[in-house]
This record gives sequence, C-alpha cells and structure tokens, in this order.
Amino acid sequence: MNGRDQYRKTAPESEENVQMISFSIGSERFGVPILVVQEIIMMSTITEIPNSPDFVEGVINLRGNIIPVIDLRKRLRLRGYAKEVSATPKPGTRILVVEIEGNVTGFIVDSVAKVITIPASRIAPPPDIIVAGVQSLYISGVVHLDQGILVILDFRRILSMEERDALEGVARAVPQAVESITR
Repeated sequence: MNGRDQYRKTAPESEENVQMISFSIGSERFGVPILVVQEIIMMSTITEIPNSPDFVEGVINLRGNIIPVIDLRKRLRLRGYAKEVSATPKPGTRILVVEIEGNVTGFIVDSVAKVITIPASRIAPPPDIIVAGVQSLYISGVVHLDQGILVILDFRRILSMEERDALEGVARAVPQAVESITR
C-alpha cells in the first residue's frame, strides 16, 4: 500500500483531502494525519527512565496518565541528533501526543506549524531513498508544497511493536513504583 492509499483508507470515501499537522525538527518539515494526534502540548517536566534507549526522554504525567516521551530527532537520527541538547527547551518545542494502535506516546518536536489540507492525489508514495535524513521505512508519503517538501511520517513504524510494548510497560510501572514508595 502506498502513502496515497493509506490516507484514502483513513479518510471517508467522499473526502478527497487529507488534513495534516505540519511540524518541524531542525530545518526539516514533517506532517502527520490529524486523526493520529490526540493533542499537542507545551513541553513539560519529563521524568527520566534509567537504562532506556537514548531516544526515550522519559515519561510525563498528562492529567493522571503516565505516557512515555520520545525525542523524535534522536529516534529518526536526524542531523545533529547526537549533539548535546540544552536542558532548557526552545520556546516553540512541543510534544505531539499520538495514539499508535492503542498506545499513547508523546513525541518531542521543535515546533508545530499548522493544520494543512492536502489533496490526497498530491501525496506521493515514499521514495526508496533517504529523504530529509529520514529512512524511507518511517515515511508514508511526501508532498511537494510551495514552501518545499513535506515528509509524512508513519508513526506506526517509528517504534517497533516490541519497543511500544516495552514503553507501555514502563508507563504502567511508574505509577506503581511511586505508589509503593509513598506507602
């Protein structure tokens, strides 16, 4: 299934347009279907998880729900991902709260631009090469816009099933650990 088919499948049959949330990491522009994103929040205090992969920043408490937070720049290994990141996030830094097959995860991005409407016919399938420094495995499509290329990410593929299960287990374990400490 190519990128165009994926978005036609998620949109009602009568729809010919796809709504995307556009966001940036560094100088690269990305998009994600609006239906995948539960909400966009400002950067908040993240509790680190010992011995976690470098791209896992930790967990946050989002209205009583503990969710894992991934640094998307590190996960995608974008330019500059290995540089020491300032402990103080930039003013535009946001967390995209995304539901992936029942698991809620936060993804740190540099900024969120806006919701854009794209004709499904303009979405090209992912190329076989690396685009914007991202492996094609993580890309569901690309769109040529007036402002440049928008790379549409497939958040279902950014984390493997094993990684999602492990993060969900950590998110469930954190409240239990806190509860046992406070007893």
